[in-house]
Amino acid sequence: MMFHDAMETVVRGFEIAGVVVLTIGSLWALAAGGLGVLRGERSVVYERARHDIGRSILLGLEILIIADIVQTITIDPTLESAATLGVIVFVRTFLSFSLEIELEGVLPWRRSPTRADG
Repeated sequence: MMFHDAMETVVRGFEIAGVVVLTIGSLWALAAGGLGVLRGERSVVYERARHDIGRSILLGLEILIIADIVQTITIDPTLESAATLGVIVFVRTFLSFSLEIELEGVLPWRRSPTRADG
């Protein structure tokens, strides 16, 4: 029973971390956007805030996928939970892929190999 409890704690930790990344990242992007508006940078604020919020969502989704994987492997290793994990990972991967295209404006495999990320 100790291992099971420890893994539930690990899963909850990843879930909390995912939500924290989503929340703090989005609030940070909105605050930076607000400061940009106050500084008169209105032409770039929307795109920058949108990009930063999208990045927060991508990172938060990745962390939440980790929580789902750990839960399925350690806490509830049944065929039904594996199928549920597959659906969850598919949906979250689709969302991540869509956000990536939306943020970058190009399919991931069509990006320039010399372009620096960030």
